[in-house]
Amino acid sequence: MVKKFYITTAIDYVNAPPHIGHAFEKVIADALARYQRLKGNKVHFLTGTDENAQKNAIAANQAGIPTKKFVDKNSKYFIELCEKLNISYDRFIRTTEKEHVKKSQEIFKKVYDKGEIYKGKYEGRYCQGCESFITEKELVDGKCPEHNKTPEWISEDAYFFKLSKYQKQLIKFIENYITPKSKKNEILARLKNEKLKDLCVSRTNLDWGIDSPIDKKFKIYVWFDALINYISGAEKNWPADIHVIGKGINWFHSVIWPAMLLSANYKLPKKLLVHGYLNIGGEKISKSLGNTINPIELAEKYSADSVRYSLLKSSVFEDSDYSEQILIERHNNELANKLGNLISRVSTLAEKNTITKTPNKLLKKLKLKQIENHFDNYELDKALEKIFAFIDNCNTYIQTKKPWETKDKKVLYELADSIKAIAILLNPFIPETSEKIAKQFNFKIDYKNISTPLKPTKIKKSDILFKKI
Repeated sequence: MVKKFYITTAIDYVNAPPHIGHAFEKVIADALARYQRLKGNKVHFLTGTDENAQKNAIAANQAGIPTKKFVDKNSKYFIELCEKLNISYDRFIRTTEKEHVKKSQEIFKKVYDKGEIYKGKYEGRYCQGCESFITEKELVDGKCPEHNKTPEWISEDAYFFKLSKYQKQLIKFIENYITPKSKKNEILARLKNEKLKDLCVSRTNLDWGIDSPIDKKFKIYVWFDALINYISGAEKNWPADIHVIGKGINWFHSVIWPAMLLSANYKLPKKLLVHGYLNIGGEKISKSLGNTINPIELAEKYSADSVRYSLLKSSVFEDSDYSEQILIERHNNELANKLGNLISRVSTLAEKNTITKTPNKLLKKLKLKQIENHFDNYELDKALEKIFAFIDNCNTYIQTKKPWETKDKKVLYELADSIKAIAILLNPFIPETSEKIAKQFNFKIDYKNISTPLKPTKIKKSDILFKKI
């Protein structure tokens, strides 16, 4: 039975071009989307840009460009990133779109009409980097821990959302919502030990943002509008099966977003995947900190699949160090030496000696059930490890059986049939390479074909899949 699978990434601020952290999140979501398509499910994959943030207006002002022109220009970099990395999104949403503006105002008004948005006065600290109000308790040495900057003090009339009303419901809901467990426990600890405060959902004295539908002197608070993109971009696929986000915005997605949905009478999303950060020398990669790696340049210098693979070998849930050197090592040691070498040797020998169909005993070494479990648990790095363990098995098998001496056509069939399974399983990770292998060994990328024996045909020697860097 075909299932619906609606997956989203966080939408990205366009105050600066994309960095490698944006690429990491996008390839995680893309690999999960491609896996679901491979299994025959109907996928809707949403990504996009968050354009109503005040930090975008500030960056535009610093650049001496009108804000609309600035966001139009910078959103194109994020679309380019998706193209360069082969991100198979179905919808790219921009929060300046009329459809999104209308939906944000509609939901804001709905919550207001329900009596759950009220007028008051806000006094407190605001971090421009997070586009978020921040408490004294959250500061580290007087600074925002996420951006290492001192937040500004704000005092203004404001509208508040009755977030506090939903504390008990949120505790119950979160139990089966957030993965991994460590990130779920962080949120539950806060909800169980701290009284939820109502959320300021408006800003005043701003020229940029979505007008409040209830008071034209105010703009809708950017997080209230940004989260609604998951509905305005759903194309009748709501609720989301999974939101993929970084740990820095866990609270917004695990507390504020479900409370908004409960208030507006929408169904709740099913799962929140909170991934770790990529670090350079132990420090988080961030536009605000200015220590970024440009993923578009990396993809142009190497290839989409090399960048994708090097990112997807990083831990999904824990923080990982990343650098161009790590990419080169993973490309040379794993893609070239292991996968590329296997394809080259088997295709060369199969072209020379041909293959004869036989039961494939080698395939029994493939831990398919474990790989599927890793996919189902979003452990993409672990799924890759298991696939490459089988590639190692195949390389050992060719060394042991020595088909270049024996000319054994059945051994070569077992290897070719195993390569079919490898290429299909690698499709969510390195789609371009997977398709090249399928074309060369004459099979279709289809999950059912993992267990369908390869039809013997003429195989031609391959070009080098991954040249050493």
